[in-house]
Amino acid sequence: MADASTRRYEAWARIIRAMASPTRLMLVDELTRNEDRCVCELAAVVGADISTVSRHLLMLRQAGIIDEEKRGKMVYYHVRSSLVSRFFEFAECCLGQAAEEQ
Repeated sequence: MADASTRRYEAWARIIRAMASPTRLMLVDELTRNEDRCVCELAAVVGADISTVSRHLLMLRQAGIIDEEKRGKMVYYHVRSSLVSRFFEFAECCLGQAAEEQ
């Protein structure tokens, strides 16, 4: 039983690590607000070069947070679940509570 539980926590940690970057958070936030975006559009949003953004997108995809869809020569990215927006709501709640306590 502990092994299955440990594996679940390890999987959760991989997801959290994938989100533990301001750039990746910006990418996911952009994808929650605007359904499909290509890497060139996302690079413009975060102000980084395409190769850097591609590496960030790969990490998010490997964590199961986003998915890609090839359309002709272009690849478009989108979040796998609209529930990811609840992560941002949770983060805002934590920030609000911390601000109230100070």
